[in-house]
Amino acid sequence: MRPTIAHVLTLPVVQNGQPRLVGGSRLDREVRWVHVSDLADLTDLLQGGELVLTTGSAMLADPVGYLEGLAATGAVGVIAELLDAEVPQTVAATADRLGLPVVVLRRAIRFVEVTEEVHRSIVADQYEEVVFSRHVHEVFTGLGMRRAGVSEIVSAAAELIGRPVVLEDLTRQVLAFDGRGGPPAELLRDWNRRSRLTPSSRETAVTGPEGWLVSPVGAPRQEWGRLIVPDPADLGERARMPLERAAQALALHRMAEQNRTELEIRAQNGLVDDLRLGRIPDEAEAVARARALGLGPGLSYAPVTVRIVESSDPDQVLAQGRLTRALDAVRHSVRAARRTALTALRPHGRIDLILSSPASGDTEPELTQVCSSIRSSLLRVDGVTRVAIGVAPDSTRLVDAARGLAEAAHVADAALSLPDGDRAFHRTTDVRLRGLIAVIRSDPRVQAFAETELRGLLEHHARHGDDLLETFRRFIESGGNKAELAKAMNLARPTVYSRLARIERLLGVPLDDAESRASLHAALLVLDSRTEPLVESA
Repeated sequence: MRPTIAHVLTLPVVQNGQPRLVGGSRLDREVRWVHVSDLADLTDLLQGGELVLTTGSAMLADPVGYLEGLAATGAVGVIAELLDAEVPQTVAATADRLGLPVVVLRRAIRFVEVTEEVHRSIVADQYEEVVFSRHVHEVFTGLGMRRAGVSEIVSAAAELIGRPVVLEDLTRQVLAFDGRGGPPAELLRDWNRRSRLTPSSRETAVTGPEGWLVSPVGAPRQEWGRLIVPDPADLGERARMPLERAAQALALHRMAEQNRTELEIRAQNGLVDDLRLGRIPDEAEAVARARALGLGPGLSYAPVTVRIVESSDPDQVLAQGRLTRALDAVRHSVRAARRTALTALRPHGRIDLILSSPASGDTEPELTQVCSSIRSSLLRVDGVTRVAIGVAPDSTRLVDAARGLAEAAHVADAALSLPDGDRAFHRTTDVRLRGLIAVIRSDPRVQAFAETELRGLLEHHARHGDDLLETFRRFIESGGNKAELAKAMNLARPTVYSRLARIERLLGVPLDDAESRASLHAALLVLDSRTEPLVESA
């Protein structure tokens, strides 16, 4: 760091002059150079950042004009060798007004010794900066050459700066950090709120009420995160260089990973298609190709299909970007669970996985953990409103597991018509009749059957919008038990009987007849299934 005026005043050669500050208190200002002159006008000689050494004659002759001229040129302070001369009051007043430190010496000193000491310190500091800059360059070049991960880049920045460093995304969620051995709980305390008080800036800057040093990560107008030094006190400019280089390294790492990931995703998509369609009947070839694409060895393989329901968006570019983020979330959840999988992105919000299980015996707990993580991650993606996961039986052969994706997709589609619950995933035994309806619901004959069965009640609901349709739905769900229906809807029994009688007249069938209720229940399931978007089999 450059020497400050306070540092210059501590030098033995200056102390011999018995220095005294008479005005201007900013002794922390850095000194870029020392200039010795008794001229009254230094406008053409100074460039800014200089500490002026003078015998003081020009200052005594015109204190206001002299000090204002120095302040205008950017000088950081004045040391005047006045000896026994009286210091006018206007010197202190003007120095305070300008914020320009003025120090007077009562004993003569050798100015050349001051300039030598200060300039030696400045040159040494500049040389140290060059050495440090080269070291930073070598560190991050090495990290780039060996394709270091995010955590390693953040740790390298923290080591170079000597302070904790945190990487966050645009939602203020912490992606990686290095606390330099300090307690993470203290470093990340109330992080989301504190980070939001620190405004974003395109340039590396100290911002926010806590004075954080912040550097955006990503190309201009495409930032995806921020690199932060929460405690940059006394670091000065030295912390900016490694922080900015770390931000650049993180941006390049993300670009490289995206390119590599896109190629990997396309390759995995093609392999899953070949397996699903039976183009690779040989198990050894299938396993070899899957291993090459990152699928770890497993004692069994689980076919899994993830179905997401998105909010309507006319912008197809944004919709496609959402599907890509959804696939990223699925892949990240699998990796976080220390599992591997082949993934394939399908149309209409469907993602197929062949999940490798290295364990033997009961794999249900592990499968539940992975699927729960996938659900949670997907529901945090903007625009995703529902998630359903279907799982087909495990297989010890990869080619057989791939054929099970059709069943997994069927289960996931059917699960979307079920009430949204907290189940991590569904199997065929969970969907049953709804599963059958999910398969045949696009058949016009099935749709005509449902409309015919429920026409009277649906038309009445369209005209009046009263509670009869909801009463009918609750009646079917209660298995035709009128007492349970009255209790569930908190209605008196006479009211329930009256409503059911009206429903019978509208439908034209007796509700006490078991076959009638079964037919009406099937029609209602068809109607409910049509509220979900149809998915064509790929």
